[in-house]
Amino acid sequence: MVTIDNAISISDKAKVQVHKLMRDAGFGDDPSYFLRVSVVSGGCSGLSYKIDFDNEQKPTDQVFEDNGIKVVTDLKSFLYLVNTTLEFSDGLNGKGFYFNNPNASRTCGCGESFAV
Repeated sequence: MVTIDNAISISDKAKVQVHKLMRDAGFGDDPSYFLRVSVVSGGCSGLSYKIDFDNEQKPTDQVFEDNGIKVVTDLKSFLYLVNTTLEFSDGLNGKGFYFNNPNASRTCGCGESFAV
């Protein structure tokens, strides 16, 4: 297991929402669960973000923690996500998680897809 500190930051608003979703899913008190973040092919700009809860780490996963949230990503996704911040918006322009990714050269209008 490789541990990398602060590769993905978690904003305070995102932290609150992650904890709420984990409680709602029934495993908020189970320390074996973590937030899995990945980058997959697709979307109008070529790459899309994927976030989910998981409790199985793979040998090549990159594991780190920020703001009290354990975050795990596969090695390929990690290369796209270095120094990215997971944010949460509950404003009038839309509600949900989004990524503030300094590695993205362009993003699409929906904010769910990007290119490097």
